[in-house]
Amino acid sequence: MTVPIPSAVVLVDHALLRSTRRLLGGTPAVPLARGLSHFGEHALGWLALGACGLLTGRRRQEWATGLAGVVVAHASGVLVKRVVRRVRPALEDVPALVATPSRLSFPSAHSCSTAAAAVGFGPMVGRPAMAGVTGLMLVSRVLLGVHHPSDVVTGAVLGAGTAGLVRRYGTLSPARRA
Repeated sequence: MTVPIPSAVVLVDHALLRSTRRLLGGTPAVPLARGLSHFGEHALGWLALGACGLLTGRRRQEWATGLAGVVVAHASGVLVKRVVRRVRPALEDVPALVATPSRLSFPSAHSCSTAAAAVGFGPMVGRPAMAGVTGLMLVSRVLLGVHHPSDVVTGAVLGAGTAGLVRRYGTLSPARRA
């Protein structure tokens, strides 16, 4: 079953896809976007960052919770993607600039896992840096022509919300254990 997307959303998505490609296509933003795409595939880059954080031995519980948030957010995005079944953009003037593992688009799993990483790893890495990377990831998915803007915004909201819930309820601090 495919969930219908309102036509007004589709019109705005297409306009933003085209304007993003006109503005940034053919610039150094494209190779950067491709690099972010590879980093974020299946959340592997974020999982690697979390594993490195765990290996430092410092703030292990926070790193573990951040990692759990990334995993749960990514899984949530994939689950919603399989229910909604929205296909990726198919505009002749905005061809995809990177390969994708599936034809499903909504929500962007890259956006889910990146926003989750921002929430989970932000306290250790720096919230401004993680917010900046999240913004870059969202724009990159649209620039590459593999997601509608509504896919990336929804993915980021889902990812941040999921990671926030994991962060709040997924661990028991020493004070809450008592």
